[in-house]
Amino acid sequence: MSVTIHEPALDAATGLDFAQNENCRQIADMVQKFGADHIRPRLMEWDQSQEFPIEVMKALGKLGLLGVLVPTEYGGSGFGYEEYVTAIIELGKICGSIGLSMAAHNSLCTGHILQFGNESQKRKYLPLLATGEWIGAWGLTEPNTGSDSGNMLTVAERDGDGWRINGAKNFITHGKSGDVAVVMCRTGEKRAKNNATAFIVEKGTPGFSAGRKEDKLGMRASETTELIFDNVYVSDEQRLGEVGDGFKQAMKVLDGGRISIAALSIGIAKGAYEACLKYAAERQQFDKPILQFQAVAFKIADMAVEIQAAELLTYQAAYLKNQGLPVTKISAMAKYYASEAAVRIANEAVQIFGGYGYIKEFPVEKYYRDAKLCTIGEGTSEIQQLVISREILKEVL
Repeated sequence: MSVTIHEPALDAATGLDFAQNENCRQIADMVQKFGADHIRPRLMEWDQSQEFPIEVMKALGKLGLLGVLVPTEYGGSGFGYEEYVTAIIELGKICGSIGLSMAAHNSLCTGHILQFGNESQKRKYLPLLATGEWIGAWGLTEPNTGSDSGNMLTVAERDGDGWRINGAKNFITHGKSGDVAVVMCRTGEKRAKNNATAFIVEKGTPGFSAGRKEDKLGMRASETTELIFDNVYVSDEQRLGEVGDGFKQAMKVLDGGRISIAALSIGIAKGAYEACLKYAAERQQFDKPILQFQAVAFKIADMAVEIQAAELLTYQAAYLKNQGLPVTKISAMAKYYASEAAVRIANEAVQIFGGYGYIKEFPVEKYYRDAKLCTIGEGTSEIQQLVISREILKEVL
């Protein structure tokens, strides 16, 4: 059988501009300076106490980093995915938790309204979210339905001119501090096709509350809680798109969200790599820096290769997304590879630091703890393999 595989058309090489554009350079410089002044001095304090530094999020909003992809007409920065990826990488190098919160706010809640909201919804919510006046949350996962979201138990039923929502979501970033949430609810029978619908639910709506806050291994300064819906009434004006389109919308939102997690993974990996490089050049054993020992130098080399490969995949996904080209496969590839690479790199970073790598006074133990979430959130590595393999099968069968 003859097989022809059609890839999206890119430019003469890969579709990537290897000379970083001026916007990206300015954003990287801005984030580095902001992080040095406002994040690094307190990041371990926040990590230990699991405090979500909402004042930092508000400040990121003032810098334009909570509406990176939102058009200027809605109060956003009006940038593309290259600038967005750059911002997340630079935040991730400093603190995975802050990078995760920024990414979730942009790509999930804000991104869902941007992609699927009507004009009235966009004008009402996007200016608040893009400026950081409001913090956004997004709810798909439930205690008994992670990847099996077609079987969700959170149900929205028609009630007059609106909807009545009952159920619970978990693992929700900004579940407590968020001012508004986009929530997927089942509006049809379990496992039926097109059985979910998305709704915008504001904080303070009767019956809508945050549940337990999770005590996490890593990303501890990024708030993760349950969302509880006890007979919550929302008007039909709060519905996003058509009834039954919620799951389709969520999958499209996650295509972009996976680029976010790939970028976050790269940031964490780069942070660990740069800490290792500095430590290995300074740490002396047998009268020379340990970087001169082949066992250490080869680990550093492998880290550098994996970071470079992850960046190329991720910026390719960003390019395709900006062009409006199919991105499902490449975003899953980027997220899968970058997140697994981040775990490997953080693990080797601890090994290079030796005993000091196991101590909180040194930076790599936090990168090690933070990295693992990237292989789980917004679709596990196994789900990425499923997505990638399905996309390949579509191309050849």
